[in-house]
Amino acid sequence: QVQLVESGGGLVQPGGSLRLSCAASGFTFSGFTMTWVRQAPGKGLEWVSTFHSDGLRTTYADSVKGRFTISRDNAKNTLYLQMMNLKPEDTAVYYCAKGSFAVVRTGGSRGQGTQVTVSS
Repeated sequence: QVQLVESGGGLVQPGGSLRLSCAASGFTFSGFTMTWVRQAPGKGLEWVSTFHSDGLRTTYADSVKGRFTISRDNAKNTLYLQMMNLKPEDTAVYYCAKGSFAVVRTGGSRGQGTQVTVSS
């Protein structure tokens, strides 16, 4: 079965950086679009970034463009999210998901999440 395990979250000061990882198993990772989403307290699921299955295209929400970088290592079945210049509004539980945001929103597979807290 599909397993997605996120790690790398934590408490960081504004302006700081974190790198999230997502270890995938149970499916052919290289053949799938992969997405990062987040959910802040009291808010709905928000799309962050997608790495498309063509292996070339990456897309970002306007709120993180220029600060976050999505990448993947198909040999390690791992998805990454490098986050720089973090802001308090980036505080959320971050999830990696198999498929596009449209798939995730309708119940697609995602991990248990990793908490990112940006605070001084």
